[in-house]
Amino acid sequence: MRAWWRLVGVAVAGAAAACGGALAASPSAPAPAGLERYVIDPAASQASYRVGEVFIDQGNQFHVAVGTTHGIQGEIFLDRANPRRSRVGTITVDISQLKSDRSGRDRRIRSGWLESERFPTAVFTPSQIQGLPDTYTPGREIAVQIIGDLKIRDVTRPTTFAAKVRFDGATITGDATTTIRMTEFGFDPPSILGVLKAENEAKLELQFLARHS
Repeated sequence: MRAWWRLVGVAVAGAAAACGGALAASPSAPAPAGLERYVIDPAASQASYRVGEVFIDQGNQFHVAVGTTHGIQGEIFLDRANPRRSRVGTITVDISQLKSDRSGRDRRIRSGWLESERFPTAVFTPSQIQGLPDTYTPGREIAVQIIGDLKIRDVTRPTTFAAKVRFDGATITGDATTTIRMTEFGFDPPSILGVLKAENEAKLELQFLARHS
């Protein structure tokens, strides 16, 4: 069996694209005055994890495990008149749906390593976005830092996503990434004695498309 874990958000990352400096309302809430609401389209978005692993029984061969899911929910609120007022809402990723190229790995992640059968969602709650422009320019790509709290299993830690977002008419697109350490979220890297040893660091990625609502 090979590779192993990569969330997100990040989704989180996707959130970053949103641009916004404060916590947003829940997905069912209307957009605050002066802000336009965009909703992430799960069919056109995905969250992923990338984790390096060494196969001890194969001469210490190195491999990068990749798992993805389209189970993403979240919102972005855009203020065209004053982009710095824009914000990203809570981003939720169904990590129980993560799939890689190995079904055996996926089963172990759900039942053991990540325990996503027991803790099926990862949640990123943005609190601040750095790098938003003073003026809105359609089609312009913007690099931002999205700061907030990431909850995996029952542990919540401050996390920052580096994101690039583009505002273009009725859609917002972007990608966001961050790196976490599994032990900081209360679980050990995947390991099978004499067979496999995964790295502690996991890269989380979110590629998203949000549609005007």
